[in-house]
Amino acid sequence: MTGLPALPPPPAAEPSRPAPAPPPGRLGPTHTLILLIAFPALGTALFLNGTPTSDILTLLGGCGAVGAAVLTAAGGGRRLVAVLAEAAVRSGAGK
Repeated sequence: MTGLPALPPPPAAEPSRPAPAPPPGRLGPTHTLILLIAFPALGTALFLNGTPTSDILTLLGGCGAVGAAVLTAAGGGRRLVAVLAEAAVRSGAGK
């Protein structure tokens, strides 16, 4: 209408690629979010139903220990040994 040439069509957008999934046996952001929601929700529900606080903490601590054992077994235990060794060295160095 104004006598100006038409703009060329926009380039085709590249298809978006989904984010790569974490390798099996690793704690990813989705797992972390689930844990951050599930454990406080479970503890709150138990507390509202009259469960003593010490029993709730024992239950949730046991769940965490089982989860840590499963992740350790899935990862072959090398990562846990490395973390424990690093912690021992740091504590010995006074850091």
